[in-house]
Amino acid sequence: MSADEITASDLFLPTMLGSLTLANRIIMAPLTRSRAGKGDVQGPMNAEYYAQRASAGLIISEATQISQQGKGYAFTPGIYSEEQIAGWKLVTDAVHAKKGLIFAQLWHVGRISHPDLQPDNQLPVAPSAIKPMGQAYTETGFKDLVTPRALETVEIPEVIEQYVHAARCAKQAGFDGIELHAANGYLIDQFICDKTNKRTDCYGGSLQNRVRFLLELLEELAMVWPGERTGVRLSPVSPANDIADSKPMETFSYVVKAMNPFNLLYLHCVEGITIGPRKIPADFNFATLRSLFNGQYMANNGYDFDLAIKARQENAADLICFGRAFIGNPDLVTRLQKRAPLNEAPKELWYAGGAHGYIDWPTWDEQKSKM
Repeated sequence: MSADEITASDLFLPTMLGSLTLANRIIMAPLTRSRAGKGDVQGPMNAEYYAQRASAGLIISEATQISQQGKGYAFTPGIYSEEQIAGWKLVTDAVHAKKGLIFAQLWHVGRISHPDLQPDNQLPVAPSAIKPMGQAYTETGFKDLVTPRALETVEIPEVIEQYVHAARCAKQAGFDGIELHAANGYLIDQFICDKTNKRTDCYGGSLQNRVRFLLELLEELAMVWPGERTGVRLSPVSPANDIADSKPMETFSYVVKAMNPFNLLYLHCVEGITIGPRKIPADFNFATLRSLFNGQYMANNGYDFDLAIKARQENAADLICFGRAFIGNPDLVTRLQKRAPLNEAPKELWYAGGAHGYIDWPTWDEQKSKM
């Protein structure tokens, strides 16, 4: 790619996202790092981690459970207690001190959990009692996932209230907005997809019914955060966490159109299959989803410098998410601008542990000075 082509790209220029001014179009994707403290509370180390990466146009926090029932992994943070609010306030203050912006990603894992992680060692809840393949990461190691308990119809408003409470807590914690995690085979995705939703009440069966939970949730969240400060993440064709839909193009086209009345800020799409190389099924078209959505489109999954530049030049996305590249490169925006080499973070450092592999990655200037 020529210097002229790079210069012509607006990837690194300020842009408006609703009423927010982003320093650039590079978004830090939500990254589970499993480094929360006792009580699933964030602390000074987490604040430093996010502040180091505040040059991103927008940071989307790691997935953050809305309740203990919503928890599916050891050492992930919550956003429902006073202590958790205070911990996240350290993070948002640190990011804002670096003139960054940060949204909270609200998360309920549904069936992707284990009794060891649930209140009173209860079964995880889900739309239907269908056991997923895979294992849960608990404080005592990996354990096989179990058959969840199907939510009773009368319980669903209670789960929606968990989301609303978490949204209020996110506001108290100083976040700039929220992202609803409706992707990757977690609770909302489990309601939407016909592989995991076999309900016979008003939340199952027809496509309209399967999307009802998401729409009722958005309606209630709008009482706390306006649409212009709310994004939604979808992963229409990712098989993550044993999820699938028999007609994903039809299903998620309907989902996107049904969300438009809420005037959401952005649609965050995981483009394709996330296991292995970037791959999009031939019969699925993300450009169609973008055209159906009224807000801005955020693209995710396997983007590097060249692919991001290409996406902007072809107007294939408004905003580009980078995930794993941010782990080992806190100054990723600068490195991309300078075409500097990127550090590769080994997988054994992605989750859990302490400061090593978390806040001890050098900037490009620091790295150069030691060469």
